This record gives sequence, structure tokens and C-alpha cells, in this order.
Amino acid sequence: MAITLVNPNGLAEIDAYRQVSIATGSKLVFIAGQVAWDPDGVTVGEGDLAAQVEQCYLNIGTALAEVGGSFDDVAKLTVYVVDWTPDKMSLLLEGITRAAAKLGVTPVPPATLLGVAALDVPDHLVEVEATAVIG
Repeated sequence: MAITLVNPNGLAEIDAYRQVSIATGSKLVFIAGQVAWDPDGVTVGEGDLAAQVEQCYLNIGTALAEVGGSFDDVAKLTVYVVDWTPDKMSLLLEGITRAAAKLGVTPVPPATLLGVAALDVPDHLVEVEATAVIG
């Protein structure tokens, strides 16, 4: 595994996050923001944040597999959520958990979560981008 996640002493420890990601390896992979499109470009889960998060994570998994990686190689995930409020956290985590179950991986929470006013397509509620290091 090319990634080690750490919560250093002296920084707040938050269950869903790690403060530091240590990457070792030889290939850097930058995955463009993934939205809830299926392989045909059709939006999955219109109006359903959990379903859209799940599809975004599945798309990240597909992209990682294409380049010989997996979620174990992810150094950083950034998630952009339209009209974010803390009460949406349970839906976000539900989508992550469902995708992880389908992919057979440990759920990977975002390193950075940002609320945004809108995304490029009005039906999209979330976008996820990833940086990975493959050894």
C-alpha cells in the first residue's frame, strides 16, 4: 500500500478523517471530479444525495482500476456538495458506505469537504475528485 493515514499528536482527532496522508510510490494519478453519471452519461439518483455520492465513488473506483490502482492508493479525496449543511453528513456517509460495500473496500471519507452553490449540471448534487499514488 502506497498510502499511510495519520492523526499526529497535537492535532484534533476526527473519526471520519485523518489529518495527514503519507504517499510513497512512483505513479501520481489525478482523477478529475466525478459526478453521478453512469457509463452512458445519464445522471444516477436525481435528487438523492446518497445515491449520487455512491455513483461518484463507483466512478472513482472504475478510474482507479483502469490505471492499476484501488482506494488503498488514494492520498486525497475532495468532495464538493451543492448547498452543503451538516445535516447532510449522514447521506454523504451512507453513499460512501454503499459504494465501499459494492467495491469491497474500506470506506474512504474525503480529506476535504466543500459546500458549493452549484455544479456544472443542475441535477448534480455532488462531485468527487481524487489524487492517488500507485507504487
